[in-house]
Amino acid sequence: MWAADAPYLAACRGEPRPTPPVWFMRQAGRSLPEYRATKGTLNILDALRDPALVAELTLQPVRRLGVDAAILYSDIVAPVAAIGFGVEIRAGVGPVVEQPFRDERDLGRLRGLVPEEDCPWQAEAVRLLVAELDVPLIGFAGAPFTVASYLVEGGPSREQTRTRALMRARPDLWAALLDRLAALALASLRSQVEAGAAAVQLFDSWAGSLSAATYRRHVLPASRKVLEGLADLGVPRTHFGVGTGELLGAMADAGADVVGVDWRVPLDEAVERAPGKVLQGNLDPAVLLAGADVVEAEVKAVLEAGRAAPAHVFNLGHGVLPEVDPDVLARVVELVRAG
Repeated sequence: MWAADAPYLAACRGEPRPTPPVWFMRQAGRSLPEYRATKGTLNILDALRDPALVAELTLQPVRRLGVDAAILYSDIVAPVAAIGFGVEIRAGVGPVVEQPFRDERDLGRLRGLVPEEDCPWQAEAVRLLVAELDVPLIGFAGAPFTVASYLVEGGPSREQTRTRALMRARPDLWAALLDRLAALALASLRSQVEAGAAAVQLFDSWAGSLSAATYRRHVLPASRKVLEGLADLGVPRTHFGVGTGELLGAMADAGADVVGVDWRVPLDEAVERAPGKVLQGNLDPAVLLAGADVVEAEVKAVLEAGRAAPAHVFNLGHGVLPEVDPDVLARVVELVRAG
């Protein structure tokens, strides 16, 4: 079991440290040969039903890399899949929805999540990890906007044109959709924390397609519902999005303790956009493929920029790419620890 003053938790509380804690988004994944060997060809949604397997996949990067936090192996569409909305994850594609969300009739397909009945394996995986880990476990969920975009588009989309059209043409229906998805995310995260997770992260992978005004009007209330709905549990809350440099101020208003920053905005600039917030990030994942000298220089640059924040959690600006050599990740951990 981890200590209450673990470096990751201390940083999330805003306690500055000589060197920041470090973990990596998608640290449990295809870049690790042991992950590929253990998971094999098993679909992720099937894998999630095996708590022992989830625990093993979550632990692998902690063992190999020596990171300061583990993140629960899961997927952002797991809650909607658990309630039977009709989502599958196709290899090489991502989440695909057989019958995309179109009108009021589809709201009926989004019933509330009852974690102990719909996905009891998730809490069991958390309990197994709490017994094994000596670093904090981060629970996570997909933010309402990003999950909505999969449901409306029927699959991955970088532009979310149908989604953005729906929010403007039917703001009442859109608000109802996001409210239901917020309730799903909140139920899932509360279950993870109640089972022992020490912190949470809300991923808004596709919010970068929105203007700040659109985000504030049509998305922020639902994200706030999730993050503020966790306040009574007393765990650190991180809010992260991709391409969200123009949204950092709005995202900071949603109620998180830590704001994740992708690689497009230097951390010393992000401080001005999200004042007073602990920052997480933000090494460009592509740097990990650029050679040892580049990696060292870029890690040092992120560390230097991060000193402007009240506290800093070192991470990538998005997830680990499948082709990254795990030894490079281990070297990044060494560089961060060396300051």
